Amino acid sequence: MDCPSPAFRSPFLRPWMSKSGAAASSGGGSMGLKGVIAGGITGGIEICITFPTEYVKTQLQLDEKSGGARQYNGIGDCVKKTVRSHGVLGLYRGLSVLLYGSIPKSACRFGAFEQLKKHSVDEKGNLSPGKRLLCGLGAGVTEAIFAVTPMETVKVKFINDQRSANPRYRGFFHGIKCIIAEQGIRGTYQGVTATIMKQGSNQAMRFYVMETCKNYYRGGDPSKPVPKLIVGLFGGLAGAVSVFGNTPIDVVKTRMQGLEASKYKNTFDCFAQIWRNEGPKAFYKGTVPRLSRVCLDVAITFMIYDSFMELFNKVWK
Repeated sequence: MDCPSPAFRSPFLRPWMSKSGAAASSGGGSMGLKGVIAGGITGGIEICITFPTEYVKTQLQLDEKSGGARQYNGIGDCVKKTVRSHGVLGLYRGLSVLLYGSIPKSACRFGAFEQLKKHSVDEKGNLSPGKRLLCGLGAGVTEAIFAVTPMETVKVKFINDQRSANPRYRGFFHGIKCIIAEQGIRGTYQGVTATIMKQGSNQAMRFYVMETCKNYYRGGDPSKPVPKLIVGLFGGLAGAVSVFGNTPIDVVKTRMQGLEASKYKNTFDCFAQIWRNEGPKAFYKGTVPRLSRVCLDVAITFMIYDSFMELFNKVWK
């Protein structure tokens, strides 16, 4: 027999594999590659727009009360002093680190989520609330281990280095060379525990909110398209939820990745020292600039990512 009869049904087919959009799989092997390309483009565009707020957030988190006078009095003062000392481009110090890391970061995040989702959806192609959290958590842990930790560590060291009277790092590769020469590969993995906690909780909350909002808008039909402006609104909400949920972890992660990280025995000792020396409010340093950056970040990311995935699913079979 040359071909199966119309009644034949392959046991390898899944009903959701014929759906369209980013949530569907148009071929198991190609989805990961599509996610890498779409995520990489999205990450590069997004970080160029929002990096100044990330820079200010990191500066405020590194500006400790103990061990000397505070350098900045707030967001506006930080921006003013940075521009006065280093020009407008000073707000983009460390940008190259995030640009170099955006493709693997996005590949890990969206690739892991799509893969986990493919094996977790029900017969209609929908995720249950619990599996939304688990798929997002898996995506966050994956990107933390394979991309975010080394990228974030180098970025924080670059920004921290600029605070010194005589900055040492002349650029991305020079900074990497110095860090590895002095501390080994382990020097690029400072704060890995805090980063896993941060990224895991980040993506668990973000993907949970996004999937829940999309599912509500679609009325349970995964094939129904969601307008990009609506996706952006859902993304902004998802970003806000993640900021208020895990900024304390982000503060600890930043301290553990700074140039003075050696004074902390581990992640939990860092938490204890901040609580003891600076009080509970210190765990929400940089919340406002982080909130503005993350809401814009997540909104842009999901809007552009969904757009590219829809395009790829149409032209890339």
